[in-house]
Amino acid sequence: MNKDSIIIGFMLFALFFGAGNLIYPPTLGIESGTSFWSAIAGFVITGVGLPVLAVAAVSFVKNDARELADRVHPLFGLVFTSVVYLAIGPFFGIPRAATVAFEMSMEPFTSGSALILFLFTTIFFVLVYAVSRNPSKMVGRIGQFLTPLLVLTIIILCVGGFLLLNSVPEAPGQKYMQSPFFTGFVEGYLTMDAIAALAFGIIVVGAFKDRGISSSKGLVKSTLKAGMIAGVGLITVYTSIGWIGSRMASEGSFSNGGAILSGAADLMFGTFGALLLGVIVALACFTTSVGLVVACGQFFHKLSGVSYQWIITLVTFASYLIANQGLNTIISVSVPVLTFIYPIAIVLIILTFLHKSFGGAQAVYRGAILLTAVTALYDGLAAFGLKMPAITSIMEYLPFFSLGLGWVVPAIVGGLTGYLFKKPAAPPSNA
Repeated sequence: MNKDSIIIGFMLFALFFGAGNLIYPPTLGIESGTSFWSAIAGFVITGVGLPVLAVAAVSFVKNDARELADRVHPLFGLVFTSVVYLAIGPFFGIPRAATVAFEMSMEPFTSGSALILFLFTTIFFVLVYAVSRNPSKMVGRIGQFLTPLLVLTIIILCVGGFLLLNSVPEAPGQKYMQSPFFTGFVEGYLTMDAIAALAFGIIVVGAFKDRGISSSKGLVKSTLKAGMIAGVGLITVYTSIGWIGSRMASEGSFSNGGAILSGAADLMFGTFGALLLGVIVALACFTTSVGLVVACGQFFHKLSGVSYQWIITLVTFASYLIANQGLNTIISVSVPVLTFIYPIAIVLIILTFLHKSFGGAQAVYRGAILLTAVTALYDGLAAFGLKMPAITSIMEYLPFFSLGLGWVVPAIVGGLTGYLFKKPAAPPSNA
């Protein structure tokens, strides 16, 4: 494995490792208790496996994720990909990263007032904008400098957890009592990494192209290598901080994963632990925000023709405004949207790898995505709190509905139906 793959793999790890990656595994750990290993296995599939496959899927096409979505229909490609970029960018992903960075690095030492949040986000987004202005230098800055520092601080926290936390896990909570693996699988949605990977893919592919790799086979191979490096790092971190969470149940109740990690850091290292955690969070959220600003800038520049610098200015400013609404507001709106988007993204990624097996028939894409979107839309509206008793009574007949995976069978049925009605291949020309 060459140096470029390692550096870009480190960059990809840093881009993925953001706010959701820190706050959800500890929550899974404390709630799953003695069922931790089964739950974290499900979480890793959607939190690591799918993102790596998504990055690789983008390397199959010449441009970006829109080319994958265009296989359903050009209008779908435009709308869905734009929604994905807006969701992981200025509407949810970037503001969430900034507010999590604030709540876990600054709030423990301040009153957490709106003024402090305003000052913190001002500095945070000025730095994000400054690094995002030159995407070609981002690989070196993140892959060579920020990621090693991030990994070092995580190692210190995790080693401390293994050596200093001696309490045993408790019985799993209600959510993880029946099907911990599938519950963990659905919880992996909340990291946003599989849809973020559709955006990060263009950064990774572009980085390899800048290093002279131009063949399709070479790009896929190199991207998979970088993805494996990032994946190993993510699995190690998720498992470690999730394990720390599973040891914290006897230490009291916590409002979220950030509070669990803060409590663990304080328990192990006192004030130094809180400072250490602040460094981890600030680095993780900063690198992710930079990656998302760059990805949004490149995508919307290509889509609209507006200059890259103007796009990242708008994305950064919009993220800055939304971040100042507070973390709870951002999370309350983002979860239902992710519940709708994620299954569609998963099916699109899977179809990309099966593309040759069904001859790339558009009917297969349309059938699978249509039925997935219908069931995912119901789940999203339900997550918003909309009551639909008549529709719910029908949806409950779907296999895996109680596990939050009611879209799986409709996706398969839609794809198979599309395959039956696909247009026959055109006969070869005799000319």
